[in-house]
Amino acid sequence: MKVGQVVLRQPEQMVAGLQSLQTIAPQMLLVFASIDMLHAVAAPLAAAFPAAIRVGCSTAGEISAEGVSDQSCVVTALHLAKSSVVESSTRLADMADSQAAGRRLSEQLPAAGLKAVLVFGQGVAVNGSALIQGMADVLGADIPITGGLAGDAAAFKETWVLDHTGVHNDRLVCVGFYGESLSYSHGSAGGWSPFGPARRVTRAAHNVLFELDGEPALEVYKRYLGDYAKDLPAAGLLFPFAMLGKDHSEAGLIRTILATDEALGSLTLAGDIDTDGYLRLMHANTDALVEGAEVAAQAAKQDAPQAAGQRADEVAQSLALLVSCVGRKLVMGGRVEEEIEAVAELFGPSALLAGFYSNGEISPLAGTRACKLHNQTMTITRIAEL
Repeated sequence: MKVGQVVLRQPEQMVAGLQSLQTIAPQMLLVFASIDMLHAVAAPLAAAFPAAIRVGCSTAGEISAEGVSDQSCVVTALHLAKSSVVESSTRLADMADSQAAGRRLSEQLPAAGLKAVLVFGQGVAVNGSALIQGMADVLGADIPITGGLAGDAAAFKETWVLDHTGVHNDRLVCVGFYGESLSYSHGSAGGWSPFGPARRVTRAAHNVLFELDGEPALEVYKRYLGDYAKDLPAAGLLFPFAMLGKDHSEAGLIRTILATDEALGSLTLAGDIDTDGYLRLMHANTDALVEGAEVAAQAAKQDAPQAAGQRADEVAQSLALLVSCVGRKLVMGGRVEEEIEAVAELFGPSALLAGFYSNGEISPLAGTRACKLHNQTMTITRIAEL
């Protein structure tokens, strides 16, 4: 496996920058960019690599081997020597179409030899939990699914996805990985701390929360936020919900707010809500979030298999794909580079870092292959060949 990367910061850099990746003859290119840069790179990318899979999305910040950037375009090229990749994409009609769209995505992937799936989706009018459920309905429980939902710099208005047909604001795209030599490992962790009482979900439908403890959910939430409430929905990134079971047990999932409805007094979350469970507010600080990123990296590193005779510290060239929540970026502010640096230190020079800040992260729960939508986490996928 060979990997290469270029960070483009001006449209006029694109043609020359993309040419530098042609030396590894990539079968796939991952593209994470600001909205303007994603639109600008689509045509030059197709011209430079007409036969390669070209997928990616808009972001709330781009991650590369150089660190974190904004208003840039990170293009990462992969040449797989022993494995193969297949792309599938579909239009998302509306949020209610999320589960059916997930099924359509998966049905396009040949089942024979499928090892793992990487998925990117628009990140505003989507139910991420339903999307994943639809994919799992077709793929089964043993195929790991990782990826994330596109961002728009925390505006929560319009996000974009790149597939072989171009850039669209109503699209989902995934890539299936095939081959016995493929190594595909993952890790996910948060670093947020709960505060305040757990409140019972008394009315919800799918990912729309109407009531907590019999009160309008938006009213309860605003009461906790105080002065931050005037900046909703973006302020919701700073105070996500932890999902608890009906016995108050930790579900291991965090939910971020995508939208509010003043007339209904409701909150739209990025994924489904347990209608029999409880929700509890969370907050974080930079040190805790950096520790969470380290936990995710360690999990992805430990889960990666080694070839016969290979020592644990002898890792072939690989890609470490980082999808971190925009809420983490807002909390960390000028210290956001620290979580990327922590991951880079754990993986060492053999892993090329790429990724983006998202409106939702997709990864199996720790220690399982059961894929879930996460919010406010750092999720890491390590891709290599043995």
